[in-house]
Amino acid sequence: MYKIQPNTLFTGKIIKYLPTCHSTNDIAAEMIQSQDVFEGTIVITDHQTAGRGQRGNTWEASSAQNLTLSIILKPSFLKASEQFKLNVAISLGVYDFLSEFIDEGLKIKWSNDIYHENKKLGGILIENTLQGYQIGYSVVGIGLNINQLQFTVPTASSLRKVTESPIPYDLDAVLGKLLEQIEKYYLQIKQGYYETLKIKYLHVLFRYQEWHYFRKDGQLFSGQIIGIDETGRLAIESEDMVHYFGFKEVEFVI
Repeated sequence: MYKIQPNTLFTGKIIKYLPTCHSTNDIAAEMIQSQDVFEGTIVITDHQTAGRGQRGNTWEASSAQNLTLSIILKPSFLKASEQFKLNVAISLGVYDFLSEFIDEGLKIKWSNDIYHENKKLGGILIENTLQGYQIGYSVVGIGLNINQLQFTVPTASSLRKVTESPIPYDLDAVLGKLLEQIEKYYLQIKQGYYETLKIKYLHVLFRYQEWHYFRKDGQLFSGQIIGIDETGRLAIESEDMVHYFGFKEVEFVI
């Protein structure tokens, strides 16, 4: 399975396929510690038993119906303080991949979940190791709901549900397209085009410049997202003041 030849320079040229595993991110991290890993190596599984989300949540995915993978990258051109640039590149890659199938309603939910309207299609978890002041390795974990039609969580959806496709998508084919889009944006970050990508990221950001409710420390407040700062913190305007929030400091009220 996953015998693909994506139209990329390096991403997906080496694929480690596991029918089942606890976490592709953990397997990728173990590979980094034990050997010199080729950049762009993929760890992919049909069934992940202990996948993690951004807030430590588990990721629900039926076996062999979706894409569950980790990509090993070496973004040594990024400083430790620039980690969010990689989030932007990966999120835009996933967004553009899905945009080939979905015309409207697709958004990136800060910091890097993928939503169609108010339902989640996928998530990204990037775990970095540092070498001095630079990023040494990045393990980019991606979970995308592709063919699954039944979910226990009402706010989850899939590519097939959104497009109402009568037949399942070919996972090999969609994987190749996904990797091509991710590498495209990764190389743009490497070439110094972050500011251009940030503008696009904001343009497709979930609830950008819209008034909605958020929750901090159990308290509801009304605000609108007005931007992202240089470290990736979310800027929310509320009561004529701008507040900045890190990854686990504020919740969206859906």
